[in-house]
Amino acid sequence: MTKLFGTDGVRGTANIHPMTAEMALRIGAAVGRYFRRESANSAHRVVIGKDTRLSGYMFENALTAGLTSTGMNVLLLGPVPTPAVGLLTRSMRADLGVMISASHNPAQDNGIKFFGPDGFKLSDKVEAEIEALVAEGVEPTTAPEIGRAKRIDDSRFRYIERVKSSFPRQMRLDGLKVVIDCANGAAHHVAPMALWELGATVIPVGVSPNGHNINASCGSTHPQVAAETVVAHGADVGICLDGDADRVILLDEKGRVGDGDQFMALMAARWKAEERLKGDALVATVMSNLGLEHFLSDRGVKLERTSVGDRYVVERMRQGGFNLGGEQSGHIVMTDYATTGDGLMAGMQFLAEMLRAEKPASELMHQFDPVPQLLENVRFEAGQTPLEDQHVKAAIAQAEADLAGGGRLLIRKSGTEPLVRVMAEHEDAKLMSQAVMSVVAAVEDAVKA
Repeated sequence: MTKLFGTDGVRGTANIHPMTAEMALRIGAAVGRYFRRESANSAHRVVIGKDTRLSGYMFENALTAGLTSTGMNVLLLGPVPTPAVGLLTRSMRADLGVMISASHNPAQDNGIKFFGPDGFKLSDKVEAEIEALVAEGVEPTTAPEIGRAKRIDDSRFRYIERVKSSFPRQMRLDGLKVVIDCANGAAHHVAPMALWELGATVIPVGVSPNGHNINASCGSTHPQVAAETVVAHGADVGICLDGDADRVILLDEKGRVGDGDQFMALMAARWKAEERLKGDALVATVMSNLGLEHFLSDRGVKLERTSVGDRYVVERMRQGGFNLGGEQSGHIVMTDYATTGDGLMAGMQFLAEMLRAEKPASELMHQFDPVPQLLENVRFEAGQTPLEDQHVKAAIAQAEADLAGGGRLLIRKSGTEPLVRVMAEHEDAKLMSQAVMSVVAAVEDAVKA
């Protein structure tokens, strides 16, 4: 059996291996057996959330069948953001949390993410053990021990209250006009409601999910409509979430995009000044801009880099006792408030900074001048290994030599899609572009061969 788990759980196109109902049932049984074995708790609870994809119904039922067959009692949350699953896994004293979502991917994809009883995503080691159980097969429990399933009707409202509690109690959003783009995804109800309850004038975008339109020309990966809405309505700021609302992209009052690096710079500097930044460090991935590293260094803050993926950011944060981290793509992790990236919570922290500093979004979103950066993707077919091609290796070596001293080159395979990502940074934008395109051309030739 091919490897199931990628950088963020199991993911793929619905009804194509591994994202089939049969495999979801087997995964549910395996993870249920694993956590019944590991847990001394006699209740054996698991919470399941999902986003708004049509295939979510299928996977919700299949996972429930697999889990209950091994004696797990299932609590169904319905459509909720991924961070809500982490929160409710812990607050409901569950052994396990499951989120059915492919995050920012298109509607035909889906995925399964797992959270442990502490509300944090599972480690590579635990995932490997579960994968072994899937391959071996799991014997169901006896008939009297079969688990039950129950719907939790107020899960969205529990999450709204948790998000609001992270916002400074003495502040309200009265007078702020906020565009919130929910990507027709899991936050389509909770995000506008939380902002409205705190007093904002809310202009919602992407809040009409139909099972097929999640992330379609909206959300954090497609902020153009939200940007146009900000300008058209004279809004103060735009907040763009992805399908499962664990990442955010911010828009200033002119509709311009600010990425995760700028937000992390803002928060790190603020928390450092307030002596709230644990370890005087920010945890980010290898994709974060060199400009961020320079900005932090000037303020006595160390940048801890990890592999790409918010789970690796969180693992490093936990290892080092750090409380702020994230990704350039908009996963922002604040472990003082949540166990995983939370786009809505991050957006509300930005609103708090606007109120505290009495500055417009455009000023707060520009904390540093980024070093020129270019990212290109090359798609390959299943079974292909373009990075092992000798011509590709030679092109990479030459590009690294060309950029040495003034920048860097990063080549990696995506953990969620069949893509080779080629990224470079350098003060000389022309040299950087030439280096990237030479590697891209070599990878494309290898894929075509």
